[in-house]
Amino acid sequence: MTDEGLDRRRFLGGLGAGAAALGADVAEAAEPAPGVTAASPAGGPPALAGYQFLNPDEAAFMEAFVDHLIPADALSPSGTELGVAVYVDRQLAGAWGKGARMYLQGPWRRGTPNQGWQSPMTPADLVRTGIAALDAHCRRVAKLPFERLGPDAREDAVAALAQGKIELEGVASKLLFDTLYALATEGLFADPIYGGNRDKAGWRLVGFPGVIATHAQDIETYRGRRYDAEPMSIADMS
Repeated sequence: MTDEGLDRRRFLGGLGAGAAALGADVAEAAEPAPGVTAASPAGGPPALAGYQFLNPDEAAFMEAFVDHLIPADALSPSGTELGVAVYVDRQLAGAWGKGARMYLQGPWRRGTPNQGWQSPMTPADLVRTGIAALDAHCRRVAKLPFERLGPDAREDAVAALAQGKIELEGVASKLLFDTLYALATEGLFADPIYGGNRDKAGWRLVGFPGVIATHAQDIETYRGRRYDAEPMSIADMS
């Protein structure tokens, strides 16, 4: 572990798991649009200005969480600066967050990892319930909300969450972590049109050239040599 929290290289090492969900999640994202103040679709306080789903307390948590996973350093800006929290917000506000293509009728038994979403809650409800429960846990244990914890205490909380060692009311801690981790990974590497990967910094970090299918024709030309290309997003195609 580093003083900044989860090591970025271990975070990137989990890209494969997050990317497996990326295609479906991005396809069901809310329509790309500037963030606006809106009534929260799952109840609770109105969303914070600039967010479509997250209320102020949830936004404070999410920004702290993505900054812990993706700290600002010599490799890239922080998760918040990269728009990762905005990406998460838009996913939760959109069709995926509402469980539009998920079976939510039960019966609810413990499933296996390859059986997909195994919760009676929509992703948006799960995240909202989980944030509130984790905030209550942090206030009970450390007398502070998650976003005000010091680096070491925040790391301990994230590690315990990832290992399923925290008892949270209404949601399994590991499921909450896995959901947030996958969303943060997607926010770092998804097309910028969905709110994250600002300035294509995530793509530049791993050398991904973007969405242009014609990059395939350069495979032979650049075989064995570094391929430096300006990343192209969906927005660049218009």
